[in-house]
Amino acid sequence: MPLTAPTTTRPRIRFDRNELAGALAGLGTDLPLLIGVIAASGIDSAGVLVMFGLMQIFSGVWYGMPMPVQPLKAFAALVIAQKIPGRVISGGGLAIGVSMLVLSVSGLIDAVARLVPKPVIRGIQFGLALQLATLALKEYVPAAGLPGYALATAAFVVTVALLGNRRWPAALVVLALGVAYGLLFQLDYATATRAIGLHLPTWHVPQVADVLTGAVLLALPQIPLSLGNSVLATRQVVEDYFPERRLTVRQISFTYGLMNLVNPFLGGFPVCHGSGGMVGHYTFGGRTGGSVVLYGTLFVVLGLFFSQGFQQLVQIFPLPILGVLLMFEALTLAALLRDISESRTGLLLALLVGLLCSGLPYGYLVGLLVGTALYYAMQRGWVGLGK
Repeated sequence: MPLTAPTTTRPRIRFDRNELAGALAGLGTDLPLLIGVIAASGIDSAGVLVMFGLMQIFSGVWYGMPMPVQPLKAFAALVIAQKIPGRVISGGGLAIGVSMLVLSVSGLIDAVARLVPKPVIRGIQFGLALQLATLALKEYVPAAGLPGYALATAAFVVTVALLGNRRWPAALVVLALGVAYGLLFQLDYATATRAIGLHLPTWHVPQVADVLTGAVLLALPQIPLSLGNSVLATRQVVEDYFPERRLTVRQISFTYGLMNLVNPFLGGFPVCHGSGGMVGHYTFGGRTGGSVVLYGTLFVVLGLFFSQGFQQLVQIFPLPILGVLLMFEALTLAALLRDISESRTGLLLALLVGLLCSGLPYGYLVGLLVGTALYYAMQRGWVGLGK
């Protein structure tokens, strides 16, 4: 796939089968995090799902491109591991929203963008690719045993055959295969019936103590990942795929902050933008904001009418299918390295940053700092990684 897209004028919003195929590419990363957070914290699933969907719709309309919204990954991992309650989640979301808005409005985010070099950004994307591939191969593909391997093989063959096909979008065909399998072999109709019912998000005002606790426990570990992947790497993906759109890091961090100033008051889980999500939407056909609007509409419907049985309903969809979609998203992210491949030094630095990001606790912070420091040390001739 080319790193740059044609500069012909594109519509901002379009609804067709390719936008729908692109829309569904994010399920593999978003669903497991949302399910894990709801189960660990006990927060209201209606608020989480509806607000997640509304933020997608907002992002699609605001940007007019497949700029997705994703749950905060480090934030979610801490919530799941430590079973942090909903009130602290809301407080932490408000804290990170204020932090990103300050970085945007003050212009400090521009200084960060000027400081971090392109090989480090590519390394952050490569680290995310490694994490997605690991999740796909270790958790998703083996999840259903031998039938799951067979299903994943079929999905892989279909995706290879149809990837880039505008008439028969690969993601739609693969997801239809997964839905058919789930309906035939895994659906409990009694559970599905009990899940149906109208549920609305509820109003909640975070307390000062919860904001402070959430800032220390949740927001601080998240910010390095957000700076690297949600802002800097996402801006780079926009430059790669939508060169005609001059999107700035200040614009991205502004909407990041704005969303998290709204989410905590209606039970939403904190969210960000993300380079991997955008690559996934684009890989499977999304070219306009319509892709993200369709994706958001799915979650709004789930939240309003199926939130009480959400955890049980999503279990009918076979994880091996999501694993295949994740693998192709990871491969596309890793392929972005090729635009620095002519520089051995830049490529080695990106690979090092990727390994640090994917393999260490707080890896995105370590990768961002170590990679940037090494880059400037090499520029001054203090260290070398080869020519």
